[in-house]
Amino acid sequence: MEQHLIGSAERADYLVELSNIVRQRSIGPRASRSLRRLDLVLRALRELSRDPDVSVHLVADTSLLGGHREFADPQEVLRLRRWVADGLVEEVPDADERILDLARMTGTRVVTGDQYVDHRVEHPWIQGNTWQFLRPEPRPDGSVRLVAMDMGVRSAAEISRRMELAMLKKQGLLGSARTPLTEVIMRAWRCSEPRCTLYDISRGGRILLPRMRHGLPTCEVHGTRLADEGPRRGSAQLKVVVDGACAARYTLDEGSEAHVGRHPGPDGIALHDLLSPTTSARVSRRHVMVSARSGTLLIRDTSSYGTRIRQMGSRGRLGPWGTLPPGTERPFRPGDEAELAAGVILTRSGRRFPAELADAWRTDGAQTPPPAAAAAPTLPV
Repeated sequence: MEQHLIGSAERADYLVELSNIVRQRSIGPRASRSLRRLDLVLRALRELSRDPDVSVHLVADTSLLGGHREFADPQEVLRLRRWVADGLVEEVPDADERILDLARMTGTRVVTGDQYVDHRVEHPWIQGNTWQFLRPEPRPDGSVRLVAMDMGVRSAAEISRRMELAMLKKQGLLGSARTPLTEVIMRAWRCSEPRCTLYDISRGGRILLPRMRHGLPTCEVHGTRLADEGPRRGSAQLKVVVDGACAARYTLDEGSEAHVGRHPGPDGIALHDLLSPTTSARVSRRHVMVSARSGTLLIRDTSSYGTRIRQMGSRGRLGPWGTLPPGTERPFRPGDEAELAAGVILTRSGRRFPAELADAWRTDGAQTPPPAAAAAPTLPV
């Protein structure tokens, strides 16, 4: 295999995210990690390119060799370490971010099985890409073929959700069954260093998630054990979208409620100044009630004109419009939309309550664990 490996991304015919390929159990051996999968991919690249001397640049994250015990063949571990030492593998903390930077700068095709959903904020060029990413697929005879992936267009809510799920994984906040450590996520923490404000809930905005080290919540910077400050309250962000543009944002704290409408009163969210007189007349004075209880946002129709709602599906696509039954509370999750009048939409940003983050990880992350996010992991308060 070495004759196909090249240390320069600029001179390589293809980029290969080695960590992803070595772990891809749909091809090759049954072992958790195997270099034989790379050999299958190289054979497929020779077939695809019709070039017996095709060259690849390999990028791997440091966790690949960190989990060396998952390789069935110890000789593969030694071989991989030799490649790293010889400059034939670029070893970095975050292979996803590096491979995407190289792909963007060089335009070179990438062999991977990853959809990179949680990287689409900083790499919007992935959206709708149908040619640059190749996925290995097994053939009946055990060989591999490479298929161009349609990366699709993911919604802002789904991208935000995947980024949040990746934060949980990066901080070690997963239990043995790949479920979130909600007993850590749903607590407030304080660093013993007096000047450390990374976990200071009084600041508002976003705070850092604890990093689990040796089973204990630990300060990211000072490496000291964090003190438990009790249950952590959350908040959710509402957005008012008028004629397709975000006109205003509002924060709703855990345990509170607010009417949204034309003139709902001093404790409500008034829309009159955001709307034209014609549109404002079609919105009730108190159109919907939104409440935050037990880590869930609920919406209830209280209008004279009716409200339509559509909800985000598991694949990040909005479902069809339906009527919000008057007086009935419905969960209002990130990405869901409530139409108060034509062109007037109430929706939620990607910010989630801790319990919602935990539920999202159970339903999404436990099936396909997302790659670690490159940004400093934070959690909304």
